[in-house]
Amino acid sequence: MGGIIECSPIEAKEWLDSGELVLIDVREDNELVHSRVPGAVHIPMSRFNPDNLPLSRGKKVAFLCAQGIRSYQVGEYLVINGLLDEAYNITGGLAAWMQANIPITKL
Repeated sequence: MGGIIECSPIEAKEWLDSGELVLIDVREDNELVHSRVPGAVHIPMSRFNPDNLPLSRGKKVAFLCAQGIRSYQVGEYLVINGLLDEAYNITGGLAAWMQANIPITKL
């Protein structure tokens, strides 16, 4: 397949729970004050450095933000620049994640 692949929050949660997925939250520090997705790695878009990606061979890499726009941009950047063959974007971001009633950690 390759490129940017949209996935639902439910798919991402299933992959995360089964160990098939590395989830990267690109929201900014101030956004994490309100809520976090358990198991997600935080790398804010404003300070995004591809060298900090915790890649694991054979695992999908998905990106999450508030609405799914910034996460798409980060994934697209990585694919266009040849840093990833494919990147998953969680459609609708954290808003869709919460609408699907998938657990988050509220602070």
